[in-house]
Amino acid sequence: MLDPFFPPEPFLQQLVTPLCNALHLYSLPLHIHEILAVFILYHVIFEYLSPLFSGFFLEKQYTGLSRESKLRWNMHCVSMVQSVGISLLALWVMAMDTERQSMNHEERMWGYTGSAGMVQAFATGYFLFDLTVMIRCLDVFGIGMLTHAASCIVTYTLGFRPVFNYYGCVFMLYEMSTPFLNIHWFFDKLGMTGTKAQLYNGIALVSVFFSCRLVWGAYSSFNIYRDVWNAIHFDASATRLSTNDSMMMYGRDRSLPMWLIIIYMGGHVILQLLNVFWLGKMIAAIRKRFTPEAQAERKQK
Repeated sequence: MLDPFFPPEPFLQQLVTPLCNALHLYSLPLHIHEILAVFILYHVIFEYLSPLFSGFFLEKQYTGLSRESKLRWNMHCVSMVQSVGISLLALWVMAMDTERQSMNHEERMWGYTGSAGMVQAFATGYFLFDLTVMIRCLDVFGIGMLTHAASCIVTYTLGFRPVFNYYGCVFMLYEMSTPFLNIHWFFDKLGMTGTKAQLYNGIALVSVFFSCRLVWGAYSSFNIYRDVWNAIHFDASATRLSTNDSMMMYGRDRSLPMWLIIIYMGGHVILQLLNVFWLGKMIAAIRKRFTPEAQAERKQK
């Protein structure tokens, strides 16, 4: 399936192609405009739209926040747009891209479709924005968030070799739990801590997080581990398994270097462990807001 987004300007594509070829990122020039467009969009939301609309519609709540809380508020606004948009886009591509659906093992590893590349580019644009904010506001977000942003931008950029293009949409479905996390945070800042709305949102958050990140994540990780194992034993000199030349036209490097395996596989293992840890922290945080002691304390205020 072709990329439904408008094509890049020839000048921009030609400008970045030599560097991308040198870095073995052969499909990146096709999506450089999408990365830049998403980066600019989220920067505008973070710097201008979120402060403007939040200050207008929630003047009392927003203007009373500290500098740190305002930065976090604006970041949650960007995160809300990103998580909803990329989840819907990934689901749409998975449902509509018949070429992607028909991929065999070789194509899942080194193949490419324009629509899946678009999802990958939109995610890369967000993580590029995320990285710049983490660097600028390191005192607020901390070294942990900076490390997370850096690892994400490296992982998704390397996908433009292309490698694991098929799995870009798959792991973007992790973001389906993020809107509920953002809403939970907004409830606290809007004085709605301990309300029934926050309770129902908390139940939805834990349910979707468990389903998307632990169940779906474990299943998808197993699939990519299996594909990597088969790829390690794949004979590149043998007759190609792929029957679709258009999907493989950018897959010039039918290889899987050990450093790439370590980055991807190590990242997935760490992320799955973090998902278990975060789930426990979420459950504890939600329960804390609804203990009898917390309810009594809020009534006294």
